[in-house]
Amino acid sequence: MTARTILITGAGSGIGRALAIEADQRGHRVILVGRRAGPLAQTAEGLRDALVLPADVTTPNGRAAIAQAVAETGLDILINNAGMVPSGAAETTDDAQIAATLALNIAAPIALTRDLLGTLTASRGQVVNVGSVFGDIGFPYFALYSASKFALRGWSDALRRELAPRGIAVTYLAPRATRTDAAQGFAALTGPMAMTLDSPDVVAAHAWRAIAARQREQMPASRERLFVALQRLRPGLIDRALIRLARDPAVIAAARDLPS
Repeated sequence: MTARTILITGAGSGIGRALAIEADQRGHRVILVGRRAGPLAQTAEGLRDALVLPADVTTPNGRAAIAQAVAETGLDILINNAGMVPSGAAETTDDAQIAATLALNIAAPIALTRDLLGTLTASRGQVVNVGSVFGDIGFPYFALYSASKFALRGWSDALRRELAPRGIAVTYLAPRATRTDAAQGFAALTGPMAMTLDSPDVVAAHAWRAIAARQREQMPASRERLFVALQRLRPGLIDRALIRLARDPAVIAAARDLPS
């Protein structure tokens, strides 16, 4: 892949920062988007060609600022990475958390992509949506998060088919749990649920192989790939395994200890 202009949302930490570093190492120019200027500046340190653009992708004003910047720089790849990972029992989810999760995890990428389609059409570019294995496997105590990533996956499929005649590729990435700041919110569950967490660097390197190849989707190179296949072909097997997990007293106790 020759040098491209890449816009990454949620670039101030975690997977977003790792994606930006990997893009820089591959010779691309990166536009770093996030709500806070400080973390974005930390990501930009050491990068050869980076534009720091503080903006809230959940607001019209924030998206307008991004669109204005992109009109000047051009855009080849939009990576919708910003997101949150709510967890806990369904009855503890309040209205504010539901609204915030859907606003950031699904409404923002839809709206931002819409606003940048003109520029992406001109470059015959690419939309990359960072989803999750939980967007294929509905996981207990992550119901709201799973719902948002299921929606992102469905939108990605429909968008890919709609934009193909324009020459725009759509890639859906589905990493498994990753060691990011967001993972601290469900740390109590990682042990009882026997969750394996990847480093952001590993996720980013794996992701860029799919991005460079303009693949339709990418699953983790791990046992979760098998679980996703079983979910699609034999969902009853996954049901039984996860219902047993949801009944585990250690898991129930850990879920009660999650921050509200």
